[in-house]
Amino acid sequence: MDFNIKGKTALVLGGGGGLGRAIATSLAAEGVNIAVGDIDPQAIEATRAAVNALGVKSCGLTWDLADLSLIPGHIQTIERELGPVDILVNNTGGPPPTPASGQSAETWAKFFQSMVVSVIAITDAVLPGMRTRKWGRIITSTSSGVVAPIPNLGISNALRLSLVGWSKTLAREVGRDGVTANIILPGRIATDRIKFLDEAKAKREGRSVEDVTAESTGSIPVGRYGNPQEYGDVVAFLASSRAAYLTGSVIRVDGGLIASV
Repeated sequence: MDFNIKGKTALVLGGGGGLGRAIATSLAAEGVNIAVGDIDPQAIEATRAAVNALGVKSCGLTWDLADLSLIPGHIQTIERELGPVDILVNNTGGPPPTPASGQSAETWAKFFQSMVVSVIAITDAVLPGMRTRKWGRIITSTSSGVVAPIPNLGISNALRLSLVGWSKTLAREVGRDGVTANIILPGRIATDRIKFLDEAKAKREGRSVEDVTAESTGSIPVGRYGNPQEYGDVVAFLASSRAAYLTGSVIRVDGGLIASV
C-alpha cells in the first residue's frame, strides 16, 4: 500500500526516545523527511542515523519543550533545511510516577508547560501553513491512562487527558482545510519508559522486576509488550493520505489491554 507521503516533512517531538525513534523510522520508510526534536543531543543523532539510512533527509533540534522561546527558531530551521512541516507528531516525555494528591502547584505547572502548553504552541506554529496548503497531520501521542487512569501516574493521567479534549476540538476546526488531528495512545510498549515504570513498581512493592513484568504481560490479551515499531507503523498510517477521513479519533495500540469499549 502506497501511503502517498514521500517527500513530505515530519517533525517528531521526543524523537530520540523509544517511541519517537520508532515513529521517525516508520515515517522515513515511507519517504518522509524527518526533523528530530529531543532534549538529548546523542539520542537525536542516533535517530538521525537510523532515518538517514533509509534514504531520507533529516535535521536535529535540541529541544527542551518547556522553553517556548525555542519554537520560532526551531521551526525556521526545519523550513530552511527540509521544508514546511506537513506532519507533526506531538510526543512528549512522561512525568515521574506520583499519586494525584499532594503534588505542589509548582509541579503541576512545570509539567503542564512541558507536556501540554508546548504541544499546543508548536501545533499553532505549524498549523497555518498546513491550512494554507490544504494538507496536514497532527498526531498526538498520549497514554492508555487517558482511557483507564493508571495507578500512581496521577500527573500523567490528568495532563495527557487534557490533550484529548484539545485534539478533538481542533479536529472540528481544521477538517475542511485538509488537516486531520488524532490521538494515538500506547498500551505497554517495550521502551525504556516501561522498563523504568516496572522497576519503580517493583521497588515500591518490594517485588522482583521479573515478577512485575510477568504480571503486567499477563494482563495483556496478546500476552506480551508491544514492539515500538508496531506503534510507529500505526502513526505512519495516520500520517498517510490513506487516512484522510480519519480525524478526531483516539487510536489505541495496546494489544487489547484496555478493558473498556
